[in-house]
Amino acid sequence: MKKILFLMFSVLAIAVVGGVSVANAKEDNSSDKVKVKHLNKADFVERVYNYEKNPQIWKFEGDKPAIVDFYATWCGPCKMIAPVLEELAVEYQGKIDVYKIDTDAERELAGAFGIQSVPTLLFIPVNGEPRVIRGAMPKADFKKVIDDFLLAK
Repeated sequence: MKKILFLMFSVLAIAVVGGVSVANAKEDNSSDKVKVKHLNKADFVERVYNYEKNPQIWKFEGDKPAIVDFYATWCGPCKMIAPVLEELAVEYQGKIDVYKIDTDAERELAGAFGIQSVPTLLFIPVNGEPRVIRGAMPKADFKKVIDDFLLAK
């Protein structure tokens, strides 16, 4: 009987603690906080560039400038810029889109763009050709490219 009561108490305690954690997690993911969007190939073709339909001509599918981060989960510099991209997504909410593509999960997509090193960042203005930057960079440099190139301030 003691074992059953102990087991029931343990399950109840886990449920209560779990409930608090879930509530806090929901609070942290409020609608105010914008997240970087992770894309697969289908999403990329729909939101960024349909390279199968237009292999010779760049035709941006988005309605506002975008940053696409080609990254890998094992990459140290990729991990360093991830929080910076999250911050930029919040700071520039409604002005730019920030996307991430896991090159290990989306090998075909990475191959189509010749991604040979990570991070590789694609800065895409609404009109004109995208700019590619390889490697990590500080937040101030990201902001300069966003303001001067993507938003042309």
